[in-house]
Amino acid sequence: MNFIDKVQVDVRAGNGGNGALSFRHEKFIAKGGPDGGDGGNGGDVVLEASNNQNTLAAFRYQKEVVAEHGQPGGKRRKHGKSAPDLIVKVPVGTVATTSDGVVLADLISDGQREVIAHGGKGGFGNAHFVSSTRQAPKFAEKGEPGDELSLTFELKMIADAGLVGLPNAGKSTLLSRISNARPEIADYPFTTLTPNLGVVDVGGESVLFADIPGLIEGAAEGKGLGHDFLRHIERTAVIVHLVDAYNDNVAEAYQTVEAELKAYSASLAKRPHVVVLNKIEGLDEEIVNDLLAQLARVAPKHTPLFAISAQAGTNVQDMLYAVKDAVAKERTKQAPQQSEEAVPVLTLDDTSREWNVQPTESGFMVSGPKIERFAKRTDFNNDEAVQRLRDIMRREGILHELERQGIEPGESVMIGTEPKNRFTY
Repeated sequence: MNFIDKVQVDVRAGNGGNGALSFRHEKFIAKGGPDGGDGGNGGDVVLEASNNQNTLAAFRYQKEVVAEHGQPGGKRRKHGKSAPDLIVKVPVGTVATTSDGVVLADLISDGQREVIAHGGKGGFGNAHFVSSTRQAPKFAEKGEPGDELSLTFELKMIADAGLVGLPNAGKSTLLSRISNARPEIADYPFTTLTPNLGVVDVGGESVLFADIPGLIEGAAEGKGLGHDFLRHIERTAVIVHLVDAYNDNVAEAYQTVEAELKAYSASLAKRPHVVVLNKIEGLDEEIVNDLLAQLARVAPKHTPLFAISAQAGTNVQDMLYAVKDAVAKERTKQAPQQSEEAVPVLTLDDTSREWNVQPTESGFMVSGPKIERFAKRTDFNNDEAVQRLRDIMRREGILHELERQGIEPGESVMIGTEPKNRFTY
């Protein structure tokens, strides 16, 4: 299966079912009362994170995700059946974002679920509107439309440590040495074309490593392969930066990758680092120490430095324990921030009651979340249904505002931006 980590998807939740307009018709009962049932709710679209998924390839050709509609109400007060929610499984680490950058879901644990599109509520049948002054309502509500969104699904792997470095630094070899991961390995640049994950047992504790495809100068601007995969180290607690000991200038090789990390995200540059000089097999101790000294001059102070051979296993265990300790320290530091962000912020504002009236070339337009919801449920071809909407607008003070702004009989009033949701004053 191809590794796909970013897709555009059109998402449509189900529409609510229409309420029924019905009156009892029974033998010996000439004028039965209203008995129209309510419509069922449309299905939500729900993302579920799953460790059994590791790519977004399923959406490469399935560009639409559509939930079922609610069933309409029936006679004898029978309510329409609500549609089931559509559960869409995606890899852990998937982020769903709107076209204007709003994050609707950020799935970081197996089994986590988030509603990304809400189904429409079912419309009330005419039996719902019986009152002392309205004995035989001849109208019912339409079901609300479900949410329709164009979203980006983006996979950002969740690993404890991210392996970065120039092509051929030995990241894949190291990952295959310390875990059960089996990435493709060869002696040429860009062997790794997809990120790889490996679970490493360090002193009885598990550390999840991610091998990120090699970065080159200009990766943050889209050159090479790195730009497409830099997102996969955004969540890592620690960056493990591998440098090939056979580079002509190890300090320059280190600085090239660090510059790309900083260009992509300033926070990445500040993430804890462990710098690892790799491929020391065949080099004498004096050369290795000189190369480490060159790296020490360009790396931030107190950055752990190691010289290893991933191929031979030299010094690998010492490096892994340092990474484990750095991960534990960073995760502890991040924990309070996460708990604070999880606390909901409560406000006294009820924005659903806000509305606005403004004149247009053809009349007036009324906007606001609450009144627009009522308009979507109104059958504008039914005079009684429109009168009910007028009553709601009167209670909310909207009609008073229209009159204050000088509306004249015969002028058009449009609710929201949909031309069909309009009536004549």
